[in-house]
Amino acid sequence: MSEETRTNTAAARTDTATTRTDTVTTWTDAATTRTDAADPLKTVVQVDEVEAHEVAPGIWRRRLPGTAYARGWLIDFAAGTEWPEVDEHRTEERYFVLSGEVIDGGERHGPGAYVVFAPGSEHRPRTETGARMLGISLMTA
Repeated sequence: MSEETRTNTAAARTDTATTRTDTVTTWTDAATTRTDAADPLKTVVQVDEVEAHEVAPGIWRRRLPGTAYARGWLIDFAAGTEWPEVDEHRTEERYFVLSGEVIDGGERHGPGAYVVFAPGSEHRPRTETGARMLGISLMTA
């Protein structure tokens, strides 16, 4: 990335003590999110302190800081839960299983599994044991 691009990207961001806005995602959580003073293009967040929203009974999603290129979530599944609908992908999506076991398309994925879905794919993950996973959607440029 050229220095001019880095400067323009930094100029597109607004940071205050309580609100951070970038080109895709807006969130407010000064207690858990900070911009690195040495690198204003880097954001640090303590994921367990980010507010969780219940997607369906027993499934909680935390939206993580994003950019124009990617969005991320931390998703916690209670034992015996299933994503509420078929998840259709307009862009590439991937997830990394941090704990537990995810059953997706008849395959079981445990801790350390990294699963990538191409645009146009779909799936409906579920779990018998409970699971925690990091999900990332890549955005079109």
